[in-house]
Amino acid sequence: MLHAGRTASSRWRGSLQTRVVVSTLVVSSVVVALFASLLLDSVGRGLVEAKTRVSLGEARAGLAFVETSLDAAQDEPADVQEFRLQDVFQRLASRGSPGNAYLVLLVGPSQRNAFASPGLATTDVPPDLAARLVPGSASAYAFADVPVDGRRDRGLVVGSLLTVPSLGEYRLYHLFPLTSERETQALVRRTATLAGLLLVGLLALITGLVARQVVTPVRMAARTAERLATGLLDERLHVQGEDEIARLGSSFNSMAEALQRQIRQLEDLSRVQRRFVADVSHELRTPLTTVRMAADVLFDGRRDYPHSAARAAELLQAELDRFENLLVDLLEISRHDAGAADLDPSPAELGTLLRRTLAAAQPLATRRGSSLELVLPSGAVVASIEPLRIERVVRNLVVNAIEHGEGRPVVVELSETESAVSVCVRDHGVGLAPGQAELVFNRFWRGDPSRARTTGGTGLGLAIAREDVRLHGGWLQAAGAPGRGSVFRMLLPRHAGHPLTETPLVLHS
Repeated sequence: MLHAGRTASSRWRGSLQTRVVVSTLVVSSVVVALFASLLLDSVGRGLVEAKTRVSLGEARAGLAFVETSLDAAQDEPADVQEFRLQDVFQRLASRGSPGNAYLVLLVGPSQRNAFASPGLATTDVPPDLAARLVPGSASAYAFADVPVDGRRDRGLVVGSLLTVPSLGEYRLYHLFPLTSERETQALVRRTATLAGLLLVGLLALITGLVARQVVTPVRMAARTAERLATGLLDERLHVQGEDEIARLGSSFNSMAEALQRQIRQLEDLSRVQRRFVADVSHELRTPLTTVRMAADVLFDGRRDYPHSAARAAELLQAELDRFENLLVDLLEISRHDAGAADLDPSPAELGTLLRRTLAAAQPLATRRGSSLELVLPSGAVVASIEPLRIERVVRNLVVNAIEHGEGRPVVVELSETESAVSVCVRDHGVGLAPGQAELVFNRFWRGDPSRARTTGGTGLGLAIAREDVRLHGGWLQAAGAPGRGSVFRMLLPRHAGHPLTETPLVLHS
């Protein structure tokens, strides 16, 4: 049952045609049910009103027949009149016998003066109807259950007052079964139900056909768009006709062609850009080596120079270091862009790697006034990684935390599960504004362009770090809040390239 419910829910969410057909089916069912109810109510009231008019006419005719038959017996003795009344009653009852048209009950001043059709008793008359028959009143009627062929069915009871000379007042009741009307109403109900079901089914079929004509081209467009999204840029819609759907298909194809041209231009531009960066980086290494050699000679002899020349030699050495680091980073990022970065994993103990990295960063932390704290599990944490790449990632994260930590402590925490390891680097400095958690991994992005840079930084460190982590099949994420610091989490599988299934540490600012 649960599986069927999920399947129906998925079909409802994923199919426009299903929603249109089901909605039309529900709405048409409600409308048809409403009209059928109104029709049955109207037919039922009409049948009852017609039966009431006919029954009142029959009752008046029966009363007139009895009164006419008794007019000639006004001067006869009471016993003769009673005998004649019984005879008239029998004839009146026989008139209603064919087809069970009606039953007759004649009640005199006392119960012993009652005459009734077979199977009829005085208790079959509603008490409120008997109370409404008073001298001077017209005929009255009420609905009640009446006996019909040994069973009881709904009927109409019409009562009239009859005055018999020498015998007093009698109450004459005609009981008309509504069996025929109920059968007619049931037939109308069955017919209306069958017609309604056929109408709803026909509407659902028509709606399905119409929706299919509209939805099929849309579905084809969606599938073509999905194939375009996967990189199949030559996919196009097959256009037929000149209607709105055909114009939509033509517009879609024109859009796809424009996107294909733009994407190819961007791909060509990207290839040219990557090739340019790689070529420039390689070509600059030779003159940089020459300049480096000359700068080293100047730097080594700076003590023999005037103060201004010595300072210039120191600045030249520092900027050459930054320039050389930038070339190294450009070459590395160009290898990632070209897909030429190779992974050479081997088992490594991450605790040792983190201690070595933090020891190398300690002089920078001392100069910036930050303390470095390392939180490790009780045992050794071994993972299959390329140590040089992961050490570079950790170094970039720690240096970044020191530079932006504003002299506050930097905490590095290592955690593990059976299938993954995690390294979190947290600082308590300027933090990250909303929306900057992903921007920090963009190339050459800076959170505050006006901030002077006093240590390292090529603008490519975090971008290369994320590519190195991805090469291992892991994640590198960031979080933070202004004034509360930031945290970077590196999540790696135990075995490089294996998919991650669990998270050792929760990432939060």
